[in-house]
Amino acid sequence: MLTGSMVALATPMYADGSLDWDSLHNLVEWHIEQGTRALVAVGTTGESATLDVNEHIEVIRRVVDQVAGRVPVIAGTGANSTSEAIELTENAARCGADACLLVTPYYNKPTQEGLYQHYRSIAKGVSIPQILYNVPGRTAVDMRPETVQRLATVGNIVGIKEATGDLERAKVLIDTLPEGFAVYSGDDFTAVELMLMGGHGNISVTANVAPAAVAQMCEAALAGDAVTARAIDQRIQILHKVLFLESNPIPVKWALREMGRVDGGIRLPLTSLSPEHHGTVREALRSAGVL
Repeated sequence: MLTGSMVALATPMYADGSLDWDSLHNLVEWHIEQGTRALVAVGTTGESATLDVNEHIEVIRRVVDQVAGRVPVIAGTGANSTSEAIELTENAARCGADACLLVTPYYNKPTQEGLYQHYRSIAKGVSIPQILYNVPGRTAVDMRPETVQRLATVGNIVGIKEATGDLERAKVLIDTLPEGFAVYSGDDFTAVELMLMGGHGNISVTANVAPAAVAQMCEAALAGDAVTARAIDQRIQILHKVLFLESNPIPVKWALREMGRVDGGIRLPLTSLSPEHHGTVREALRSAGVL
């Protein structure tokens, strides 16, 4: 089972939107050095919605090849078309990814039965381990716990990234899902508490800019050391807040540029961080000790 801090890795770009492979290479090395336990390539923070299929697969391939087994690589392969999700998942498996992360189908608003059939079809079609991803704030569809429970019986569906921030929901999942089925936080604000109640890790936006702190926080929480985990979390809570002043990954990509780690490009329809937030994000980076 994958555990600990798993960064939802930003995809570096130049100002014209082209992919910055050198910065991607450097980010991967930095995360491994800083103690990140797994890399999530081309998830929401990686701008999966605006990378074309070839770019999507190439990012996964390059991350897998560079990591070379040092930590697991989770490939974001979700789509609102089941056939497209199967195609992306097949390609991620061929690239050598360790697992895939599949967001609930967005925009078309399937029923709970539709969600079940969607994920079951992908799992039956591709044998790679698969992690469900529930983020209704972005997709307009909420995968209910009873649907997750049904899917947990499918052999290669191995976990869920629960990004509602609802700790009562997380507790239901932790208490009712089979032993060995992982529940990950997808919400930095509530990640510590989810892990302290029995969750298995955090698929984190904040880890993009504070990888060592998030890794240490996760290790403490998973060891049951609530005092240490909460103390670290308190120190970086300001980052959890400012990295969502505008839609993710707008603030995190600006922050990484401010830190000198990427060029700062982002693809339309997303735009660079509004100038009125620059000072706030810069001060948060300084307060958290990462700038």
